[in-house]
Amino acid sequence: MKAIIVFSGGQDSTTCLYWAINRYEEVEAITFDYGQKHSVEIEQSKKILRNLNIKQTIVSLNESLGVLAESALIGEGKDVSKINKYGLPDSFVPGRNGIFLYNAYIYALKSNADIIVTGVTESDYSGYPDCRQEFIDSLIYTMDLGVFGKRSSFTIETPLMYLTKAKIFELAEKEGCLKEVIEDSHTCYNGKRSYKYEWGWSSERDTKKDPLCPACKLRKKGWDEYKNFLDK
Repeated sequence: MKAIIVFSGGQDSTTCLYWAINRYEEVEAITFDYGQKHSVEIEQSKKILRNLNIKQTIVSLNESLGVLAESALIGEGKDVSKINKYGLPDSFVPGRNGIFLYNAYIYALKSNADIIVTGVTESDYSGYPDCRQEFIDSLIYTMDLGVFGKRSSFTIETPLMYLTKAKIFELAEKEGCLKEVIEDSHTCYNGKRSYKYEWGWSSERDTKKDPLCPACKLRKKGWDEYKNFLDK
């Protein structure tokens, strides 16, 4: 079977990449450039996939999400740690996962793939409504209706859906990619790899004056919990 992985180059999608490689005969990656501040993710995604000799297709969404959506991840002068007028994190990009998955679905049909793999997770989803299993189930049903007129056998796999960040680190170890996750993946919303920690790279010093962004805080917390689990 052939799988298309929605691959950003972050911790979650890197773990999912190895999860997919360990289960499917063929894996391809699709990566989206939507004008995100942390575009360094894309460069890291290229490096990770090149090392594994995995085909990557990069799709530009700058003329859609970059223009239509409002988010601290794609706009200047906004703080990714703030809450927006809808009560959601300012880092939330409206429609992002839906657009990613619909594009991946179209590409999968073209590529004769049976499965899409995505790293969305409910447990640590930071308040993003489009990271829930309910949304994924609704979306695959809607996409199938628009193409086949009924539900097909096409599948969206979400191997991280109910895992905490600590459990995702544990899964990375089981799938044989913990080193790659720490060394090569990029999570920081602020888009720089300035400081190396035992859990990965960040733009911030982790001080009161220069605190970690929400994504790095979540990653650090998960690492600490994972280490505590190992110590026991």
